[in-house]
Amino acid sequence: MAKLVECVPNFSEGRNKEVIKAIADAVSATEGCSVLDVDPGASTNRTVYTFVGSPQAVVEGALNAARAAFTLIDMTKHKGEHPRSGTMDVCPFIPVQNTSMEECVMCANEFGRRLAEMLHVPVYLYGEAARNESRRSLPSIRAGEYEALPEKLKKSEWAPDFGPATFVPSWGATVTGARKFLIAYNVNLLSTKEQAHRIALDIREQGRGNGQLGLLKKVQGMGWYLDEANLAQVSTNILDFEVTPLHTVYEEICRDARELKLSVVGSQIVGLIPLKAVLDCAEFYIQKEKLFILEEEHKVRLVISKLGLDSLGPFVPKERIIEYMVEANQIEGQLASLSLQQFVQSVGARTPAPGGGSVSAAIAAMGAALGCMVGQMTYGKRQFEELDGVMRRLIPPFHQAMKELLLTVDADSTAFNSYMAALKMPKSTAEEIQRRHEAMQDGLKKAVSVPMSLAERVTVLWPTLKELVMYGNLACKSDIQVAAKALEMAVFGAYYNVIINLKDISDEMFKSTVSYRATFPKHTHTTAERSVLIGQKVLINFL
Repeated sequence: MAKLVECVPNFSEGRNKEVIKAIADAVSATEGCSVLDVDPGASTNRTVYTFVGSPQAVVEGALNAARAAFTLIDMTKHKGEHPRSGTMDVCPFIPVQNTSMEECVMCANEFGRRLAEMLHVPVYLYGEAARNESRRSLPSIRAGEYEALPEKLKKSEWAPDFGPATFVPSWGATVTGARKFLIAYNVNLLSTKEQAHRIALDIREQGRGNGQLGLLKKVQGMGWYLDEANLAQVSTNILDFEVTPLHTVYEEICRDARELKLSVVGSQIVGLIPLKAVLDCAEFYIQKEKLFILEEEHKVRLVISKLGLDSLGPFVPKERIIEYMVEANQIEGQLASLSLQQFVQSVGARTPAPGGGSVSAAIAAMGAALGCMVGQMTYGKRQFEELDGVMRRLIPPFHQAMKELLLTVDADSTAFNSYMAALKMPKSTAEEIQRRHEAMQDGLKKAVSVPMSLAERVTVLWPTLKELVMYGNLACKSDIQVAAKALEMAVFGAYYNVIINLKDISDEMFKSTVSYRATFPKHTHTTAERSVLIGQKVLINFL
């Protein structure tokens, strides 16, 4: 998988459409950068840009955006509801895919150094890139905002990390750093700005700034008024949604609003949001209301409805959830995204991949999908009403396996291609021969590990499938028979893909471990379960 870093620069301009577009165009024109979202706010007079790319590409994109803004935005004329210190107020780098936080810290340092050299402006580091604890928090650096900078820059303790300690009136200062995914989340109130701010002071971790902490860890907050919407907002930044989830912020604000006899009228995500944050929120309401929802799309819809995310404008998941946006930019070339006709044709082409491993994975996914279908054709029907509880338990394992096995279609082909790429490496010197051998061995191990994981993933489905045979809708008998044979055949294919690649691996410990796993599944040595892994018939007596 390619390395992807997300960059979310915030510029102090949210009203001039030409300026907003010019900055977006500067990023789009940067090779390797994909702009995912541009979110301007008139009252805040601020625009949040979200783009992704390789570590090198996003640094270039951020520099190009800053260069464009330098001639277009004048901070001496800026007014807005949102706290700010400069034209390019903050520019964080966030790991998205196959990238570490350390790499994002490197991005922040390179960007900060080059920005200061390019524009001769002061730059501060925050978050994971901060060089001392007092600058870890963005609000701490931003204290006093733009207006306080002339005096602040004269103090030695506020010397910038990069650039001169000189006040540049048209620019101010920029803060850059590395952090986890921040969710900018606002809850709408029919109230005054002061009432919204009162709630923000109660819930945010900093509290009222008197040493007494607020209720929610890793949450920043303030209250403001949106003139264009004629309502107030409790505006929050959720710094770590795994510490304080989205629904916790919403429910706590709703509780405080009820105590003040105020009405909550939906909420708003500014910029993008991680899929996991949405699904965690959905799971909360599913558990709370004892709902039975399987489809990811339905879970997303549930969250939009419960939080009123479309109250101020449409919330289009494909345009607001970062994984969906990244997927849209990467989907070309993925086997699992092809039509059935295209997939079959690609298998039939004169290339070694996709081959038996990818076909086995596709068949396994379809076998799991059939199990899911049989459960759904039983659940919710009046004649099987007494089995609803059983089906709620049996359906989810097939639904989850169906999604996971589908990913293996591409994983198997990618693993084999890595081995084929190693074969083409130069072998003129002893050093090149050694590098080629190591790359080939690494490719073979990947080519073994993927089908091995497929076989083990299918194996855990057999007990559930046996139970589904006992309770499922009899009208679907043929479907469950096909499901059983498809899963059996998939493991058969996976097993022989393991065996054919295992023989060429020189790591004897690896070979021994995998051979054992391929013969005896974990925690059981029963004849029936062993036969699953070597592709023999297992369920025939149950059908």
